Amino acid sequence: MKYAVILGDGMSDYPIKELGDKTPLTYANTPNMDHLADHALHYGLAHTTLQDLPAGSDVANLSVLGYDPEKYYTGRGPLEAGSMGVKLKQDDIAFRCNLITIENENISDYSAGHITSEEAAVLMKYLDENLGDERVRFYPGISYRHLLVINKFTPDTLCTPPHDVLGQPVADNLPEGEGSEEIIELIKKSRNLLKDHPVNKKRIAAGKNPANSIWPWGQGKTPSMPSFREKYNINGSVISAVDLIKGLGVFSGLEVINVPGATGYLDTDYEAKARYALESLKSKDFVFIHVEAADEASHEGKLKEKIMAIEDLDKKVVGTMLEGMKAFGEFKLMVLPDHPTPLSIKTHARDPVPYVIYYSGHNNENNISYDEMSMKKGLLIKEGYRLMDLFIKGSL
Repeated sequence: MKYAVILGDGMSDYPIKELGDKTPLTYANTPNMDHLADHALHYGLAHTTLQDLPAGSDVANLSVLGYDPEKYYTGRGPLEAGSMGVKLKQDDIAFRCNLITIENENISDYSAGHITSEEAAVLMKYLDENLGDERVRFYPGISYRHLLVINKFTPDTLCTPPHDVLGQPVADNLPEGEGSEEIIELIKKSRNLLKDHPVNKKRIAAGKNPANSIWPWGQGKTPSMPSFREKYNINGSVISAVDLIKGLGVFSGLEVINVPGATGYLDTDYEAKARYALESLKSKDFVFIHVEAADEASHEGKLKEKIMAIEDLDKKVVGTMLEGMKAFGEFKLMVLPDHPTPLSIKTHARDPVPYVIYYSGHNNENNISYDEMSMKKGLLIKEGYRLMDLFIKGSL
């Protein structure tokens, strides 16, 4: 048996008046996901977030992979550190560190115009040279997503993700609580260093948003968790352009496959992800394919782009996997988001997500399509980490 999970980050949404009170999933042309739903072995809604933890991709994807966040979640930063090969000491705290754009003292862009990795690497090196020391280090990642590691720092500082407060004043959203003074000082110093950097001058001249500040958040210590093989007795791989998901792969013992052309944005190479996934299944039992595009479109409030991202996922990933997995004989395929990212709020929500589990040996007809409303007719899973048990083991 071969298993594949296709996760469209943030593609679930609320009804939108402009779409005739349909959600983007309902409105989009998704014949492959509709086919999976119509012939699904299992379908329904699953709660992948918890009330007392952030409603983010870290908690939600941990849950989708079968790990109880209440037991294994320690923060987003250490997961990204694992992906980047940064070895944390026992008393290190790792932060996700965005490069952002501040304009008129408001947070105007959480991604600094989706700055290129090459430009960002120059800026992060510059910050490390000028702000780093024996305790504080900066590490470059992908695009706007980077890492800040501080030794002997409290993990309890209250930090807000920048995509949750777009358009809001910087002063109203600075870190709070124990240790916040040090983080605020780093933010202030980064602004002074970055405002006149040649990379930013060049971006401004080209009409692009400058990366004129850092914004640390999602901090935590290295997690300890059983491997995916120990939990399910199968081996597998993970495919994503996002360090967070790669880090989950590292800590769960899944092989991390880097795909050329995978960007974590709307221009990602969807088909390449599917091709590499099918190739990995020749030697592995399981593959987890994460696609970020719909989530990015949601954070930016771009309806047309979100619909396009959903349709590209359906045609180029779901369709390719559905056809390609036939070569392996018996297989299961699950499609779902990690969490909703409604365009109306441009950030993550805690509503349950629609899931569909297709089994090649199951031929019933459910007479439904893949969308939030249709999935309400199926099984509601209140503890989202149990969904993987249903997918692989066939029972909760």
